[in-house]
Amino acid sequence: MTAELKSDFLKILTERGYMHQATNLEGLDERAASSPVTGYIGFDCTANSLHVGSLVQIMMLRLMQRTGHKPIVVMGGGTTKVGDPSGKDEARPLLSDADIEQNKNGIKKIFEKYLTFGDGPTDAIMVDNDEWLSSLSYIKFLRDYGAHFSINRMMGMESVKLRLDREQNLSFLEFNYAILQAYDFFELRRRYGCSLQIGGSDQWGNIVTGIDLTRRVDAQEIFGITSPLITTASGAKMGKTAGGAIWLNEERLSTFDFWQFWRNTEDADVGRFLRLFTELPLEDVQKLEALEGADINQAKIILANEATRLCHGEEAAKAAAETALQTFAKGQMADGLPQIERAQDEVEGLSVLDAFIQTELAASKGEIRRLIKGGGARVNGTSITSDEACLSLADFQDGKCQLSAGKKRHALIVLR
Repeated sequence: MTAELKSDFLKILTERGYMHQATNLEGLDERAASSPVTGYIGFDCTANSLHVGSLVQIMMLRLMQRTGHKPIVVMGGGTTKVGDPSGKDEARPLLSDADIEQNKNGIKKIFEKYLTFGDGPTDAIMVDNDEWLSSLSYIKFLRDYGAHFSINRMMGMESVKLRLDREQNLSFLEFNYAILQAYDFFELRRRYGCSLQIGGSDQWGNIVTGIDLTRRVDAQEIFGITSPLITTASGAKMGKTAGGAIWLNEERLSTFDFWQFWRNTEDADVGRFLRLFTELPLEDVQKLEALEGADINQAKIILANEATRLCHGEEAAKAAAETALQTFAKGQMADGLPQIERAQDEVEGLSVLDAFIQTELAASKGEIRRLIKGGGARVNGTSITSDEACLSLADFQDGKCQLSAGKKRHALIVLR
C-alpha cells in the first residue's frame, strides 16, 4: 500500500504501523500530497496526566507536524462532562468543573514536549471543546442537527452494542457522547479548516458520525484515520502494568520507572515499539529487531533511551540509563531511583509492609506479603523473610535505604 501513497505523512504512518482504518485514503492522500492538512485528536480530561496508552496518538500528531501538516490538540473540557462509553463496562464517574480544569492543566504540559505550538502554518494549536459545547442551546441544536443523526446507526456502534449485548446500563448522557464528538469535528472544520480526525480504533464510529454530519450540513468532505489497539505480545493492554499505569507526567511516574518500563519490553515487541514510539530510521529498527538472545537487550536500552528522551528530555533519559546501570549492572544504590523522604523517627521501627506501600512498590499489605513469601522482597539487597520485619536506622547507608520488589522495581527511602 505504501508504494502507492504520494504523501510523506501517510507513507510513514503506514510503514511504521500507525494505520488501522481510514475513510477515503486515496482522497486524503491527494490532499496531503498537495497542501498542508489540518488534523486533530481529542483528549478527555479524566486524569491529570495521560499514560502511554495515548502515546500512539501523540506520536501521530508529531508525525503530522514533521511532514508539513498542522496538528490541533483538542482538550475535552466539554466532552469530559458527559463521558466516553467506548471500551467501558459502566459509566465513568462524573467530575466537577474544578477537577476537569485541574486535569486539563496537567495534560497540557505533555504536548509541549512533542509538538511546536505557535501561529505558523504548521504550528500546533490547542483548543478546548467546552468553548462551543457548553454554549449550545438544546432545542436549537436538536432542530439544526438532530435530524442528521441516525439512531439506527448509533445503535450499531461498538460502544453502544457492547453495553446492550451485556445488558449493562447505558445512560442517555453517555449515548450523547458520539453526537458531541461528531459536532466537535463539524465545528473544527468551520473554525480552523480542520479536515482530518485521528483516534484509536474504538473511535471509528464517532469519527464517521462527524464526517457524515459535515457532509450532510456543509456538503464538505472530511477524513478519518484510526490507529490499531496496541497490546503487548502477551496480550496485555498497553500502558497498564502490575505496578499501575505508565503515566507521561513525571509527577505521576518517575523518569526512571518510565525508562524501565520500555527496558522491560517483551522481546517480540521490540521492533514494533521502536517503530511506534521512537523516530529511529526504519533501517536501524530492522537491524535492532534482528538481534537475538542477550543482544536484544541492547535494542531494549535504545528503545528506553529514545522513548524517554522524547517524553522527558535528553538529560533525563541519560540519568535514567545511568541509574539503571548502577542499580542492575553494578549493584549500587543509585540516587536516580524513585524515592521518598522521611525523618529518622518516622523510619525507626517502620514495618516493611508500610514501607513498601509508602514507596508505592506495593498497593496493599496482601501484595507485599505474597512478595515476601515468594522471596521477592528485599531491603538493601537482603531478602525479607518475615512480614513482621521492621526497618531501623541501621538499614540506612549514607542516609538511604533501598527497597526492592522483584528484580526490576526499586525505590529509596532517604533520611531528611
